[in-house]
Amino acid sequence: MSFEKEIQRRRTFGIISHPDAGKTTLTEKLLLFGGAIQEAGAVKNNKIKKGATSDFMEIERQRGISVATSVLAFIYKDKKINILDTPGHKDFAEDTFRTLTAVDSVIVVIDVAKGVEEQTEKLVEVCRMRNIPMIVFINKMDREGKDAFDLLDEVEQKLGLKVTPLSFPIGMGYDFKGIYNIYEKNINLFSGDSKKNIEDVIAFDNIDNPELENTIGTKAATDLRENLELVHGVYPEFDREAYLEGNLQPVFFGSALNNFGVRELLDCFVDIAPTPRPKMAEERLVRANEKGFTGFVFKIHANMDPKHRDRLAFIKIVSGTFERNTPYLHVRHNKKLKFSSPNAFFAEKKEIVDISYPGDIVGLHDTGNFKIGDTLTEGEELHYKGIPSFSPEHFRYINNADPLKSKQLFKGIDQLMDEGVAQLFTLELNGRKIIGTVGALQYEVIQYRLEHEYGAKCTYENFPVYKACWLAPKDPKNDEFKEFKRVKQKFLAKDKRGQLVFLADSQFSLQMTQQKYPSVVLKFTSEFE
Repeated sequence: MSFEKEIQRRRTFGIISHPDAGKTTLTEKLLLFGGAIQEAGAVKNNKIKKGATSDFMEIERQRGISVATSVLAFIYKDKKINILDTPGHKDFAEDTFRTLTAVDSVIVVIDVAKGVEEQTEKLVEVCRMRNIPMIVFINKMDREGKDAFDLLDEVEQKLGLKVTPLSFPIGMGYDFKGIYNIYEKNINLFSGDSKKNIEDVIAFDNIDNPELENTIGTKAATDLRENLELVHGVYPEFDREAYLEGNLQPVFFGSALNNFGVRELLDCFVDIAPTPRPKMAEERLVRANEKGFTGFVFKIHANMDPKHRDRLAFIKIVSGTFERNTPYLHVRHNKKLKFSSPNAFFAEKKEIVDISYPGDIVGLHDTGNFKIGDTLTEGEELHYKGIPSFSPEHFRYINNADPLKSKQLFKGIDQLMDEGVAQLFTLELNGRKIIGTVGALQYEVIQYRLEHEYGAKCTYENFPVYKACWLAPKDPKNDEFKEFKRVKQKFLAKDKRGQLVFLADSQFSLQMTQQKYPSVVLKFTSEFE
């Protein structure tokens, strides 16, 4: 197959939502349609020992939440689909923000009963800033929830989106009869059976067909006709161009747990979703169909396989083809590296691939060469931008609980920080190590992984810090900066890259510092260089 055709076949997207809206369940069902798994594991039910395929870290199985983005691929209708299932929990939002730099489109999952929740608002805002095409999936229609039109209004108002329904529910909760597919003009009846082979879909080219009453009952038929009339009257027609530019968002209804409305979503997605999009580097815009290979690291994961202490750097291919055993330039180190076993994924199953195309995600075994944000090319000096690192909100001293294992502890901290789980600061005054995270749950994850993956135990101690600010003095040699360093020395630390950071202990002290030392610029995010 030609290079152009391979690009046209690729669809790379992320699934985002508030925790518990059913994101991982939806991912499972999409894999089920791709024939990639035989049965989907329920995420909630603890009686079934089989966890969700995309949650492969032990702590995720225990808690029933996703803490790391997993990468899954499958073929459906001859299209190669790459899904990035992101953690919904706000403590892991940073991982999700980074993942959004690697996707070409997004599916937003919303819970019918809870509507739009705060985590969804934040993530959608990031997508809107980047004009990422979005499809909205309103989940859990087999439970009682908000009225469909109220939900559509809420999505428009709270998320600032312009929506157009491409499917519409017939009833809800106990009265849920099925879904009318506006995109394909047919009806899918709901039986409550969650196995893969759903009953036949009934085509209704004409909604005034009297057969409709026999199929779903008189009341439901009348309601559906009225609702569809409203939909056509209120919402714009679907326009693919507007969707691709991020100006129009199609909406689907369904129940991922019962595998309902998922096929409609997937069929339409395969049809309309963008192929790999161009990406802006500092130097220029890079298009997918360029012959020269370029790609960037958006995630690093240590210990994919606990038996082997391996680290994988996940690379999104932006242009050209990535081939096994071919030397590529690591732009930051300015040295050529070649990879004998690049991996493609299916949750915990990995396979070695000889050639990958734009839109694909490849895992490269890493001995410590990569950091998040690194660029690989065939030789061109390119820097892909836009992978932020946020100022942490929680800070704790990390102490070694087992003096005999200090080597393991430092190695573990080092690798987990490279992975972007949290940030490490070393105090200038006494060299004590402080871990800063965006959410408190990350401390548990770090402690758990240090013990189970590195055999090291740690304890934490509170460290009262309000914010970490990166320092960008206008002139590092001037007296004001020297004075600042002398007065604030016990609040100064270095981050993992050796950049100087000011740890302000309160909002008040931060404001005072900014007033007293105007030439010392404080930044709240540090772009991954």
